[in-house]
Amino acid sequence: MSTRHRAARCTVAATATATLTLGLATVAAPASADGPEGDVDLDRILVVGKTLGFRHSHIDETTHALIDLGDEHGYDVDVWDPPNDSGGWWGPGSPGQPELTMDSTPFTTADDLEQYDSIVFVSPVDNTNNLDPAQPRLLDDAELTALQGYVHDGGGVVGIHAATDTMHTSSWFTQLIGGGARFAGHPQQQTATMRVESPAHPSMQGVPLEWERWDEWYNYTLNPRGDVHVLMTLDESTYSGGTMGEDHPIAWCQNFEGGRSWHQGAGHVDESWSDPTFLTSVLRGIRWTAGDLDGGGNCVTWSEVDGLVDELPDASGRDRAAVRILERRLDRAQAAADAGDPRKSALILRPTAVLADALVRGDAGDELEDKIDDLVDWQKGLAKAGL
Repeated sequence: MSTRHRAARCTVAATATATLTLGLATVAAPASADGPEGDVDLDRILVVGKTLGFRHSHIDETTHALIDLGDEHGYDVDVWDPPNDSGGWWGPGSPGQPELTMDSTPFTTADDLEQYDSIVFVSPVDNTNNLDPAQPRLLDDAELTALQGYVHDGGGVVGIHAATDTMHTSSWFTQLIGGGARFAGHPQQQTATMRVESPAHPSMQGVPLEWERWDEWYNYTLNPRGDVHVLMTLDESTYSGGTMGEDHPIAWCQNFEGGRSWHQGAGHVDESWSDPTFLTSVLRGIRWTAGDLDGGGNCVTWSEVDGLVDELPDASGRDRAAVRILERRLDRAQAAADAGDPRKSALILRPTAVLADALVRGDAGDELEDKIDDLVDWQKGLAKAGL
């Protein structure tokens, strides 16, 4: 049975008075992530390598790496990568992986996709960069509807490398994978430094805070920060051809319309898929989208929490006062975070979580408390790492 229909995270609430007196050291640590050497509670994932445009050589390498990990850790892998005649400037049609691919599309209904703990889109370029709505997409309308239903039911989605270079004419898919960011271009392959921004997230544990790698480094049509939880950035001072400036996200994740998505923009070079650190991070990203790993802030964003506050009832004076209190505290916490003081931010947030539960009735209060607790874990992880 799919692990993505997970039980809600349990929170042990202290009283508001007691919490106000606690220091940062008493804040619960983020849930630890078992590495691939530990128990992996996945049943089945789907790898999508189908291309209607330029075909990356790493698709085959990635597919086999994920199959090997499945053999090692006891989960099954279905592959959708059929041959086709979609030729163009890049050459003849895609050879696909005929020895592995499913006979027909798995994107039939949300119920059919229910069997997958996560769906991994591996550079499935479809040549829709020109934004021509008549250009065939990776997923047609019916297939996209099935994917939407799957995500809304809590499904997990992972994007690898050129997953931002497909479905350009679907704003929903672009939001799901990239928080609105699409592939814009890239310089020649070269060495650059990736910097971890969210070290407490399970997929970043074990990844060097400064990681020098050889790869193909993508520029994007916009900076998705704010809509996504940035996991890693590129230091453009360490290579040539970056166009996004000092803030160049390259890996991110988000809670999206009931589901979870995780994206890694590196991985073009085949050698990535025999690199234990890279593979560990990708597997943990898959596991996070499936609900098999939690912690480290769970890819929360300030806008996500603000959205929950905006949805709170305001019919009574009590309700309006509660919203004002929470908005002021969250604004102070975000200002501290933006100023580079995650410790102060976490100290403001922890009693704010308890206040949310005390001031907001019912499930809305519980959900808001949980999300603010995620903000605490995120900021505490930054403080611990000295970021």
